Amino acid sequence: MTIRTLLGRFGPLLGLLAVFLLFFLLVLWKSGSSSFASAGNIRTIALQSAIVGMAALGMTMIIISGGIDLSAGAVVALTSCVVALLLQRSGAGAVPAAVGGVLAGGLCGALNGFLITRLREVPPFIVTLGTSLALRGIAKESGENKTINPDPSALDTLLDPTGVLPLGVWMVVGLAIGVSLLLGYTRFGRHLFAIGSNEQAALLCGVPIARTKILVYALGGLFGGLAGLLQYSRLTIGDPTSAPGLELDVIAAAVIGGASLAGGEGTVSGSLVGALIMTTIRAGCSQMGWPNSRQEIVTGIIIIAAVALDRLRHRPAR
Repeated sequence: MTIRTLLGRFGPLLGLLAVFLLFFLLVLWKSGSSSFASAGNIRTIALQSAIVGMAALGMTMIIISGGIDLSAGAVVALTSCVVALLLQRSGAGAVPAAVGGVLAGGLCGALNGFLITRLREVPPFIVTLGTSLALRGIAKESGENKTINPDPSALDTLLDPTGVLPLGVWMVVGLAIGVSLLLGYTRFGRHLFAIGSNEQAALLCGVPIARTKILVYALGGLFGGLAGLLQYSRLTIGDPTSAPGLELDVIAAAVIGGASLAGGEGTVSGSLVGALIMTTIRAGCSQMGWPNSRQEIVTGIIIIAAVALDRLRHRPAR
């Protein structure tokens, strides 16, 4: 097994271990405490990774197909507002409100897929950038540019900080297993890899390009809706201004986890590890007392390194 193969398979996990060990030593050196490796801190990292990890499940499939979605943050914000509105104004219970919010996210994703397949000359980057602005505006209009404050409900406990691991984290784990099986053992998964690797060749082989793209963006929207549901649980309000820049965190998690922006490559486990890496960086910087600006510098360097590593893995062997 070559070094390139090892980096491809275990690079993200080795990166997570390296980042965790680095901050463990830094915190230990600064404060003399090993609290960074405590069960409570590890649980907090898992809890804080749930929202990005959930959205990254859909983004991974989209990137594998050779696409990109810059509307993920707006979908999360809009979903949280839809859930809050259903709870507040219609008197819907927790389950109907959750289903309504997730379906709203799925409709947003299907809209992205429809526009991308119809506006063939416009790249997904531009289409989803436009829908991101539009969906963010709809979210603000839904709450009249204010936060929406419904009464407490069972949804408030999805990311409950008490206990061992809340239901929201187990939702991410269970759905991650499902997406892995979808990518590895279904015709739809094979179609995604085929389109991302070579769309023209996939078309000649009979792959339904337009239908597959609409479906994968709809699935991405559904997972964005689930991430919005977790966002609502964390904030317990519908906030149209929430999750700014979340789409960049989600894309970065997938890229750090080994997904190729050129398409045709990516894994669910790698994307989840990428989400954990970013959360570990933030937790470590916080315990070191570093400002947000320094956290952004460190995260940016790691993203550039991840993309450079991806290019290195795809460089033709001499």
